[in-house]
Amino acid sequence: MRTVAVLVLDGSIGVELAGACQVFATAADPRTGADLYDVRVCGSPSTTIAAHRRAIFRADPPYPLRAAKQAHTLIVPAAFEAEPEAVEVVREAHRRGVRVASICTGAFVLAEAGLLDGRRATTHWAHAAELARRYPAVEVVPDALYVDDGDVLTSAGVTAGLDLCLHLVRRDHGAAVAATVARQLVMAPHRAGSQAQFVTKPVVHGNHSLEPVLHWIRDHLAEPLTLGTIATYASMSPRTLSRQFRAQTGTTPLRWLIRQRLARTQELLETTNLTVDQIATATGFGTADLLRQHFTKTFAITPTAYRRTFSDASEAAVGDLDRDDEVAAAFGAEVRDSQ
Repeated sequence: MRTVAVLVLDGSIGVELAGACQVFATAADPRTGADLYDVRVCGSPSTTIAAHRRAIFRADPPYPLRAAKQAHTLIVPAAFEAEPEAVEVVREAHRRGVRVASICTGAFVLAEAGLLDGRRATTHWAHAAELARRYPAVEVVPDALYVDDGDVLTSAGVTAGLDLCLHLVRRDHGAAVAATVARQLVMAPHRAGSQAQFVTKPVVHGNHSLEPVLHWIRDHLAEPLTLGTIATYASMSPRTLSRQFRAQTGTTPLRWLIRQRLARTQELLETTNLTVDQIATATGFGTADLLRQHFTKTFAITPTAYRRTFSDASEAAVGDLDRDDEVAAAFGAEVRDSQ
């Protein structure tokens, strides 16, 4: 079982603190139901918990700040400032090999600890400029939901923090476990970190919602979908569809389609013995080579290596293993750079 330490600092936002705990505490082994994470809230006694910068109650964390240095993963919720002891705990934890992630303005604490120097990072869009001004060594990505830089991760506010935590569960235990957590919490099973933080018209139920179109795409992933076929189903012109898609999802129809096909590929690799060729057909990629290229570029791992990591299914076909070795060699430099 992996230990997740959630740091509590004066002024930490309650919903981010509780949300992070909830995501990891919900993750369970699909075979035994056993908890996959030991969640430990670490901080000083009588710490102030806030909502929108207004103190709402005090908390007495059951673990001291220093306990965070013994975790596998350390989560730092929103906080513009942190006492020197907390900054040193974050710095020392990372030095010891702890994976560190921030939610919202928790990125300021990571930056103060020096963890973000020379790295790409994000925070809530309203505070991105301040982060860049105060810490010029950080490459601030102002509109991403979250940025995964391997052992250091940052996210935007509140719901993006939940997305980041779910992303970590997916990294640790695969898409199937993460999808189960998402269903339990009634949240989207996956939002890519590169998705825009702010969309002009979020997907909602109603006459102008794209939700029916999104469901239709998910149900027809195996078909050769194009912008034109999606627009026809939506009874829109391709230009109008693209504009509505960008407004409601923060991305384009075809990029969203590819992401859904990749998510389905992850599930099939984890839960079936289908070959990569068969999965390519079932997910609409058409050819195994195209699936491998998209999968390896997105996840920095080949499909067969992913299956070995996250599935109890039997060994893939020898042809799959051989071809994946070729793809790994072709993408080797790019994969190594992104890990």
